[in-house]
Amino acid sequence: MTDLSAFKAYDIRGQIGVNLDVALARKIGRAFAEVLGCKSAVIGRDIRPSSPEITAALTEGLIAGGVDVIDIGLVGTEEVYFATSHLGAEGGLMVTASHNPIDYNGIKMVAAGSRPLSADDEMERLKQLCGGPDLPDAALPGTRSEADTRDAYADKIISFVDIAALKPLKILVNAGNGVAGPSFDAIAAKLEAAGAPLTFERMHHEPDASFPNGIPNPLLPENQPATADQVKARGADMGVAWDGDFDRCFLCDETGNFVEGEFVVALLAKGFLALYPGANIVHDTRVAWNSRECIAEAGGTPIASPTGHSLIKALMRREDAVYGGEISAHHYFRDFYYCDSGMIPWLTIAQLMCAEGKPLSQMVADMRAAYPSSGEINFRLTDPEAAKRAFESTYAANANSDDRLDGLSLEFDSWRVNLRSSNTEPVLRLNVETRGDRALLEEKVAEISALIESTGNPG
Repeated sequence: MTDLSAFKAYDIRGQIGVNLDVALARKIGRAFAEVLGCKSAVIGRDIRPSSPEITAALTEGLIAGGVDVIDIGLVGTEEVYFATSHLGAEGGLMVTASHNPIDYNGIKMVAAGSRPLSADDEMERLKQLCGGPDLPDAALPGTRSEADTRDAYADKIISFVDIAALKPLKILVNAGNGVAGPSFDAIAAKLEAAGAPLTFERMHHEPDASFPNGIPNPLLPENQPATADQVKARGADMGVAWDGDFDRCFLCDETGNFVEGEFVVALLAKGFLALYPGANIVHDTRVAWNSRECIAEAGGTPIASPTGHSLIKALMRREDAVYGGEISAHHYFRDFYYCDSGMIPWLTIAQLMCAEGKPLSQMVADMRAAYPSSGEINFRLTDPEAAKRAFESTYAANANSDDRLDGLSLEFDSWRVNLRSSNTEPVLRLNVETRGDRALLEEKVAEISALIESTGNPG
């Protein structure tokens, strides 16, 4: 297979039999060994039907490159991040397509210390090697072994919470039939054994390769009522929903309203600044006003980052940031190898709810009123560059500030907008926020959307 379109900026994602197959997976394994020069690597996989064969092919390529492969089985992406550092491996590979359609799969990769591969160097070299002739086998092939790291992983996760500070809460969790269920159960068992007064309601909990309740992607509004309805029906204080590999965590308050990403970022920043006063906090630039204000009010230093996990992780390492968050529900933690986790966020916010003695809806209400936002709006266009030019020429000259850190962010007295090209899909992404003016928000979203559609889809 010479189609290399599955190679993205930060990882590999493709359609099985179209631009990703076992032959390419073997080449990726062999190239990974070559690019990183590693002698050991952890490998894990999600529940998708194609994951076992892709994992086997990757393993074959790694072994051919002289790598000792440690297979940790059916896990979430963050368990690969954990195991890579916990076991002292020099690389880690997770076979997952997360929230993509069922006939897709992919590979997320890290180097020693759970560091992401760089997009313009290591990922590019990996792609080039996979597009060339087969690499020769190493003089000494590697080996394959198995390890169970879940118990140690669960210990790591609960170390982020002060169990003595927890108060009784009922939490509904929706694993979406992805791989979150068994990992969550290990964490819940540790919490129970330590005396945490939390009770849990589970739904769609068992991993199921057929995804009988649909591909788990709680970011989509149409997928949220399933969780929201059960939160209300079961009288839960909070709902938690994960995507397929549970590296993203979505929260629902007790009234059934999902909490917008920027408000989750603010709550997590507040929680970590209580533990680490004055710390640096990284946030993405798509929706920024609420994040900046909340971080500064809590005594922290807000640091803006372009979107993308490798960029945020690199910036966090440079700035020694204790936490970093994206509105897309990726949350990164210094004490979790600067990696993203879908389990640490809900535990942290549960503890914050206990400390403040407020329901989640009340904790979010003031922020939601102060800085209403549009949510990310995606546009698939025939001429996205024309749309970006039209947007800039229409609005930039009158803006109070013009920030090009990630796409184009423009700030005005009472509203702010970010327009950027996706790093992973052929779309433009729009985010608008205002200072307490929902009518203005709706007006600007309609106005800018019409401009983008008319100029990006001419004729």
